[in-house]
Amino acid sequence: MTHTLVFTDMAQCSEEEVRRLLEGASPARREEALKFRHLSGKYNCLKSYEMLHQLLHEHYGIALDEDFRLDIGEHGKPSLHDYPHIHFNLSHCPHAIAVAVGDNPVGIDVERFIEPKPSLLRYTMNDSEVQEVESAEHPDEAFARLWTRKEALFKYYGTGIRDTLRDILVDIPPDVQLETSIDREHCFALTVARHN
Repeated sequence: MTHTLVFTDMAQCSEEEVRRLLEGASPARREEALKFRHLSGKYNCLKSYEMLHQLLHEHYGIALDEDFRLDIGEHGKPSLHDYPHIHFNLSHCPHAIAVAVGDNPVGIDVERFIEPKPSLLRYTMNDSEVQEVESAEHPDEAFARLWTRKEALFKYYGTGIRDTLRDILVDIPPDVQLETSIDREHCFALTVARHN
């Protein structure tokens, strides 16, 4: 079972809220958040951590005040040191945050709609996908849908973005499920192991 939380109320981003979130964060997360120069980066880093705590507490009974240790894989995928059976993934963009936890590997991505520059489109998409975006009624939505699916898949595998970027969606293994949802301004993609 996979559980997700999505947050888009960025009006809450303030110095006061960042201070509150810093108080509840582990020393490592505080250090990570303070590396961001802009308030929104600090906020997203801390809010995603708070959302992770919420999901872990609600679905796994892990106390919110527990200072769990994160391990970082070879390509940057985080895992819970003391709970290797629980998988999670975080994503944030300037206007949204998404978090997923589950019993199997998971990858999540969220992006706001942007009109892609031709160079970005050709770098990230194969010929068929370029045509799909260019012929779409809303190219910004089409690009975000494809991009979030690609990134969620890379995050699921824990490999980071690779040279297979343009073609990663061509042959998705049958044991992998890729879900996408769109709201007025964002696209969300979730990759999980398919249940038999």
